This record gives sequence, C-alpha cells and structure tokens, in this order.
Amino acid sequence: MARGKQPGKAQRAPKVHRAVVTHTVADFEAAFWPDEQPVDNAVVMTMGALHEGHAALIRAARKQVGHEGRVAVTVFVNPLQFGAGEDLERYPRSLDEDVRLAEEHGADVVFAPSVEEVYPNGEPQVRLAAGPMGERYEGATRPGHFDGVLTVVAKLLHITDPDYAFFGEKDAQQLAIVQRMTADLDFDVEIVGVPTVREEDGLARSSRNRYLSAEDREHALALSKALFAGRDVAAQGPKAVREAAATVLDAAGGVTLDYLALVDPHDFTEAADGFQGEAVLAVAAKVGTTRLIDNVRMIVR
Repeated sequence: MARGKQPGKAQRAPKVHRAVVTHTVADFEAAFWPDEQPVDNAVVMTMGALHEGHAALIRAARKQVGHEGRVAVTVFVNPLQFGAGEDLERYPRSLDEDVRLAEEHGADVVFAPSVEEVYPNGEPQVRLAAGPMGERYEGATRPGHFDGVLTVVAKLLHITDPDYAFFGEKDAQQLAIVQRMTADLDFDVEIVGVPTVREEDGLARSSRNRYLSAEDREHALALSKALFAGRDVAAQGPKAVREAAATVLDAAGGVTLDYLALVDPHDFTEAADGFQGEAVLAVAAKVGTTRLIDNVRMIVR
C-alpha cells in the first residue's frame, strides 16, 4: 500500500496549497493520486466544523509527509456513530469554511462525500465491532458508537490509502480503539495521535463548543480544571488523582457528570490504586444541553 518517497530525492520549495474539493471516490483518487510518483501521504478524518484542533492535525500531517507529500482531509458526518436522540441533524456543517481552513494549513485534497457515496448499498449490514474497549465509558454511554466509528474509519482508510492517519488525543478512547483496530486487522498505516488543542483558559477545542452559552462556557471550564488538578498530583498515585479531580467537579455548578475515570491508555481499563505508568484521566459531562469530553495524559507513580 505504502507509496513511500523516492530515496535521496531533493526537497523542492514549499508548494502553494490549493485544496481540491472532491465528493466521489473516483474524483478523490484522481485528485489525490494524479500520477504514479511515489510520495508519502497522510489523511486527517473529520466530521467538519473545523477549528484550531483540526488545523493542528493538518499541520502535523503536512510536517510528517513534507512538501512533496500529499495530505487529504475527509469531511463526513457519519450517521453510524450517532445514537437515538443524539445531534446528527443538529451537528454543524460548514463545508466552505472547512475547505478554507484545510487549505490554509496544508491540505491538498478535501474529500466531502455524501452518505450515499460512502454507503452506496444503504446502511451497511456488515460492520466492525469495537469489542470490549468499545463498551466502556463513551461506549457505555453511547452503545454502538465505536462500531460506527471503526466502520467508517476502515472504509476511509481503504479509500484514501494513507501511510499515516492523524487523530486528536482529545478523543482518547477513539484513538486507542482505532490504533487497536489497525494493529489487530493488519492495516498498513501508522496511526498518529496529536495533543489536544486548548483555548487560553484551558477549555479543549471542540466543534460542540459553539452550542455553549456564555454561562455554560464558564461552567465548562470545570472539566479542564479538574483534569489539571488530577495531573498535578500524579506523583501521589491513582487515588490522589481521582480525589483531586473529583473535588473540583463536586464544587462546580452547571455540570452534570457522566464519568470521571483514570484508565490505562492502551485498553481503557480502570487503573487500580497501585497502578504506575502512563495513564489517561478522562471526563465526560453535560454542560447545559451540550455533552463535552476531555482528558489529560500523565505518568502516575
């Protein structure tokens, strides 16, 4: 699959990126692979409503493949990962703005297919299953969510055929599950995690932040403050991490907690009190009518 760079090839001056917008698989392939010249390529998968967090992914992809490589950004609101009563119809769609942002930060091609293009035979009868990892935390709150995520990620990996695929660490459980899928099923691609992008006050960037009122946004800061409080005491062990984060959330107003969990980032099992090593402190909560997730990584002693 990999079409790696020709060895010893001299670097040219940076390209001026003008993203080609495609809506069909055939048009995407023609735009993304205009010739047989072997170069590194990368994909950033999104559901649109792009913001600085997505921009960081695109920049990381461009840096990885260099000026000679190719970067694709997919924009597709995947109905399979939305459950009953979730915000599929409400989910923001802003393709023109998305294309401008993708182009500005280094995308060569934007692939924005219709639902019919991705699922030409209707709702797929055969889907990937996320297994036990997909039944915890986000998966417990949103049954079937990760099955829908993996099904579309697998399809888009086949279509875009990348050497690298970039995902944000903000969706830490999704990142872990995608990494496990590609390892378990021998996908010839490197999954790269990119650190969460935050506002100056600590709020994690999210497409759903636009739903927050000014008051809700102030309340939402409790999530990142709780995570940072837990991270600050990571050297004292898992129990101290959980207690520090929970204290902040208990004192917060306007926040309805779904879960707060300290987990092993490789399989998202709960970290026992004696756990040591890399861990993820993850939180999900509803602020007003908007459900937000966030997490921080740390080394627990």
